[in-house]
Amino acid sequence: MRGSLIGAIVAGVMLASAAPAAPPEYPVRFIKVDELKAVLDRGTKADVIDVRHWDSYVESHIRGARSVPLRALPGRAQEISKTAVVVFY
Repeated sequence: MRGSLIGAIVAGVMLASAAPAAPPEYPVRFIKVDELKAVLDRGTKADVIDVRHWDSYVESHIRGARSVPLRALPGRAQEISKTAVVVFY
């Protein structure tokens, strides 16, 4: 019991002292689904990337989106458009 209490305290201290995530290197803007739909409806070129697990992608994804699971993203970064709007979800 005492060991688990100490473990919980240590974990709490570590979480409380964790540094916040660094800001992204490129400008980032969060958009809502209806905003993305409007962008796509206007014919704007967009690279829509589903970063969820494959099963989730297969079950339901935005039409035209491609699957690049989050864990694979660093190794596949060269595949991401540098000129189009890029949307991750």
